[in-house]
Formats: sequence, structure tokens, C-alpha cells
Amino acid sequence: MPNETTTPDPALDAEATSPKWFALQVYSGHENKVRTLLEKRIVESANPHVLIAQVLVPTQEVMEIKLGKKVRVTRNLYPGYILVEAVMNDETQYFINSVTGIIKFLGAGTAPTPLREREVNKILGRMDEVKETVEVETIPFDIGDSVDVTEGPFSDFSGTVEEVYPEKGKVKVTVSLFGRPTAVELDYLQLRKTS
Repeated sequence: MPNETTTPDPALDAEATSPKWFALQVYSGHENKVRTLLEKRIVESANPHVLIAQVLVPTQEVMEIKLGKKVRVTRNLYPGYILVEAVMNDETQYFINSVTGIIKFLGAGTAPTPLREREVNKILGRMDEVKETVEVETIPFDIGDSVDVTEGPFSDFSGTVEEVYPEKGKVKVTVSLFGRPTAVELDYLQLRKTS
């Protein structure tokens, strides 16, 4: 029987050494802390077999309306998860799993499963877009409630709630001004229920 030697396929070798994206489950609310800790450990590590390209907390800029004003807020797209771009081998997997706050790799089985390219593109694409949302505030007043105005030019006036605008954080109140009922629009924080 002739001695068979196989030469490694360069395409397969390049595939094995190219970084891929992996999702990690972490303690919810600690995504940035875990990312910082992992990045610090990467810098301090002298192990040439730990091949981590980048660590990412998927976030999105969101424009919300709060108290009638637009506010830019950064929100986690996937609370409880971070992404790691790495060449996965035993040393890298052990290194990542040993970081405090990381629960496990996402995927079936014991070996980490890389994310599909289209999944990664979707996540990175969502991070680049600014989403506009309206956060509807809970206003503690209902139509017909008797209220006292506590702040502003109508302070010390009393009135009745006519309309509630949660998207603006405002309430329309009818007060008696010079003996006539007058509707004024006030911030709900300027009011308190009459006891």
C-alpha cells in the first residue's frame, strides 16, 4: 500500500483561522461591565493562542419623547448578551468562559456556535440606525380629577382635568380665571390631586 500524505487545503486552513462572531449570555444589566472586564483581560493576557478581535455590546440610539422633549437614549438591543469576534480554539473558549459575569456561549452543544453572517449583518445594521420612538409616560391623572396647580404661573389655582396627553407629558386643566372657566395645558409634574 503506497504511503498517502495529504496536503492541507489552504482554503480550509484560512476558514479555521478567520475570526467569527459568537454570542455570549451574561448577567442582564452587566453587559458593559463584562465587556470592559473581558477587554482588560485580553490586554493583560500574554497567551498568543487567545485570539479575540473585538467585544461588542449591541446597542441602538433611540430618540424618545420625555416630558415633551426629544431625548437621545442608548438602549441595549439584546439585554443579557454581548458579542465576541474571535478565532475559536480551546484556549480562547476557556479564556472567555473564565471571565466573571459570563454565563455561557449561545448555541447547542458544548462547542460554541458562530453566528451566521446575515445575523451579524442584521445586528450591526440595527446598531447604525437611529430609531425614533415615543415613550408613553404614565400620567397619574384621569379626566374629571380635581387637581391643584403647584408650580408655574397658575400655582395656587385649582381645576378639573379635561384631557390627558401622555405622549407629551401634559394635562389640559380647566381653572377659574377672572370668574371664567379657562383651559390651560400644564406639565403633569406641576399638578397634584386635590385631597
